[in-house]
Amino acid sequence: MSDSFIVCSNLTFSWPDDTPVFQGLSFTLGGGRTGLVAPNGAGKSTLLKLIAGEYRPSAGSVTVGGVLGYLPQSLPLAADLTVAEVLEIAPLIAALHAIEAGDADEKHFTTIGNDWDVEERTRAQLDRLGLGDLAFDRRLGTLSGGQVVALGLAAQLLKQPDVLLLDEPTNNLDLGARHRLYDVLEHWHGCLLLVSHDRTLLDRMDRIAELDRGEMRFHGGNFSAYEAAVRAAQEVAEKNVRSAEQDLKREKRELQEARERAARRAGNAARNLNSAGLPKIVAGTMKRNAQESAGRASEMHSGRVDGARARLDEAERALRNEKTIAVELPATTVPAGRTLLAAERVRVRRGERQVFADDGIDLTIRGPERIALLGDNGAGKSTLLRLIDGDLEPESGRITRADGRIAYLSQRLDLLDLDRTVAENLAAFAPQAPDAQRMNLLARFLFRGPRAHLPAGVLSGGERLRATLACVLGAEPAPQLLLLDEPTNNLDLVSVAQLENALNAYRGALLVVSHDERFLAAIEVGRWLRLAQGRLVETGPPDAG
Repeated sequence: MSDSFIVCSNLTFSWPDDTPVFQGLSFTLGGGRTGLVAPNGAGKSTLLKLIAGEYRPSAGSVTVGGVLGYLPQSLPLAADLTVAEVLEIAPLIAALHAIEAGDADEKHFTTIGNDWDVEERTRAQLDRLGLGDLAFDRRLGTLSGGQVVALGLAAQLLKQPDVLLLDEPTNNLDLGARHRLYDVLEHWHGCLLLVSHDRTLLDRMDRIAELDRGEMRFHGGNFSAYEAAVRAAQEVAEKNVRSAEQDLKREKRELQEARERAARRAGNAARNLNSAGLPKIVAGTMKRNAQESAGRASEMHSGRVDGARARLDEAERALRNEKTIAVELPATTVPAGRTLLAAERVRVRRGERQVFADDGIDLTIRGPERIALLGDNGAGKSTLLRLIDGDLEPESGRITRADGRIAYLSQRLDLLDLDRTVAENLAAFAPQAPDAQRMNLLARFLFRGPRAHLPAGVLSGGERLRATLACVLGAEPAPQLLLLDEPTNNLDLVSVAQLENALNAYRGALLVVSHDERFLAAIEVGRWLRLAQGRLVETGPPDAG
């Protein structure tokens, strides 16, 4: 696949309201695996849609070498489609089955062409993605979100593409499905452009492309190498800013001193001329010469100040504005031996199906434990969180909760009143706290000045998560047990880092459902539970198990 490539030349694209996304973006991408990173809203998904031909640029061009495969972030698939229809092999399968049943109509042979092994090839591809047991006539409406994503990827891989575009392919995938995807991409030999916030997946890339302020920058190596390079560049940029600030202060000081010296000389010269009794024309000439000399000196120093200010502006442009959350939450502290929750033989139904095994689920949470809850899609992890929170009542068994508050952040982030501002939402969670204290907390969660008075409904996904965390962690009383359901889904990498900072300041117990191994390591999970076949078992980290 040496001819696989993507070329974007002077690409320009704006939304219908004329909001620009790209202005003259140009880059070339050849073979190998490239991870594309940028903050939410920078245009990553838009760029993939432009390359795939779903959007048309207002200027410039996109050229793709070879067969193109594209997996969007949201699959536009109807629930009544069959697996075969999604894989685009339904006519072939129907023709094969007709021939096997004795129908020798020529149209069946025309349909099949040379694809007599289509079932074997398709089964092999589905097996690689953990979907080997799916019947070709099964409807999408009966599949989990993770299975639908994996099926969409299988459909693209069956095209044997030269160029493959993937937009957040690990969203909704459980840990096992993620690792199967990693293995598939490990053996990819064409041109891959992948948008993801999954740092484990990004560490399997050959290079990282960063979309920053409408420009594409390429970094050789995987995401860890990219992070190291960014940190080094940030340190240099910070040093350059400090140096430029000192230079500007010095030049301003020298300009002021030059002006003061010129003023003193002018005053002395005027007194001397008056006492010397020189003719007016001579005195006037000497005065003009002194003024011109002072003006030249002032102009020289002003030029130096302007140059120092320009160097400072340039240094600041190279500085990344990636603000971090810095907050202390002593009110969330939980004593080490305190039992926050005890669940015994808990059972619950979902429709006609028992979610857990016949003898139910047992779970005890004590002190400031940090617990990861793992399990395949559909195993009942979100159901267990709702039972712990009290949002769902068990069919049988007993759940005992301590007096402390439990806070539950679902995947929907639906705790905020979207019509209220961020500040008003926090006031509803902590009505007794002084205004100054609430505004200080919001500032620490990066809602400063006017940002604190934005309606929650206009916030981005990352901003909404920060606002929800500020309200939950700053609430009265502070939560002693925090439940999180896939909190990193759809967050950019900067927002994930901010979430990690906030959770590392939390002092209570934490139970999190996540398939993001790097995130779980960053928040220092110390206890691992796996929900499988209706049973909850103690296990170890994925690498250890």
